[in-house]
Amino acid sequence: MASLTLTEVTKSFGPLEVLHPLSLEIGHNELLVLVGPSGCGKTTLLRMIAGLEDVTSGTITIDGRVVNELQPKDRDIAMVFQNYALYPHMTVYENMAFGLIYRGHAKDEIRRRVEHAAEILNIGDYLARRPRQLSGGQRQRVAMGRAIVRDPKVFLFDEPLSNLDAILRVQMRTEIKKLHKRVATTMIYVTHDQVEAMTLADRIVVMRDGRVEQIGTPDVIYNEPASTFVAGFIGAPTMNLVMARVEDRNGKLVVALGPDTSLVLLEGHAATYRDWIGREVIFGLRPEHLAWARADVDATTVEIAASVVEPLGADTLVFFEISGLEMVARLPPEAARQTGDRVRLRPDLSRVHLFNPATGRRIHSTVRNIGDSRSVKE
Repeated sequence: MASLTLTEVTKSFGPLEVLHPLSLEIGHNELLVLVGPSGCGKTTLLRMIAGLEDVTSGTITIDGRVVNELQPKDRDIAMVFQNYALYPHMTVYENMAFGLIYRGHAKDEIRRRVEHAAEILNIGDYLARRPRQLSGGQRQRVAMGRAIVRDPKVFLFDEPLSNLDAILRVQMRTEIKKLHKRVATTMIYVTHDQVEAMTLADRIVVMRDGRVEQIGTPDVIYNEPASTFVAGFIGAPTMNLVMARVEDRNGKLVVALGPDTSLVLLEGHAATYRDWIGREVIFGLRPEHLAWARADVDATTVEIAASVVEPLGADTLVFFEISGLEMVARLPPEAARQTGDRVRLRPDLSRVHLFNPATGRRIHSTVRNIGDSRSVKE
């Protein structure tokens, strides 16, 4: 096990700064996921940790030792790539053993490590096969096994599931989760897939344009997004984000979604949002927090007409408009079957999020803190 610390790390290519000053502490046996869209700097950061890219400024420390000037082979890390990077002319056993042979380990020790890794990954029956005789999922297991036999201090995963089909991706997510429990080693995992991030991570780092938007547990990232970017990136489908206005009506604070629909904010929020009376905000509410009200009709419900219905089996996504603002709700299949169906919804007002339209940052945390929401220095 090992801890890893990044202190004011940056990366520039000439005058272009692609990774802005970033400080982060990754604990022993933590599975940290770097997530964000293409070009946000997550893979560059991973390659800097691995030693495949030079650090422009700042320090990278593994177990108290600064590794900026060390070669990749001397950092005691192992990396699993997106494209497997297996030797096609070698057997599975030879692929997994190659790094140990190169480092001069004894044959008995090599065999012990390879067989142990093969048992962990359930590929013991494939040791005599060559990569072309394996499925995509089996090849990725071999790539992971090659990393496991190294017994490194830190595992680095660079979008390892991107080349797999949907079913295999789900299976391999489970395998990686099991692997983390079995080998009890610090892992850093890069992905653009927010589902992978949410299901795998102990903590998530959401990145954008070379900067960190938010760091926290999956619960914190989901329940308390720090910005409209995080709110719109995490979740499937993502959070409804629409322009609204805070108003005081007879002493009650409401959020007006256009001229026809207003939602009364919970009393506990009144003091926080009072400075925003008469001002525009970005209103956020996740699709799963718009409940089907069935036949109930009261002041807390809103009637909508389905503009698009997308059945997903266990759930149905119902798209609709309120005062010209497009939103989506995740509902039971029986709530709506086709375009034009009228449905009554009850928004969960305890789950409302309001954001500053000028900065995109969250105005106030509307739910109880869950887990660790430590931030980074930027």
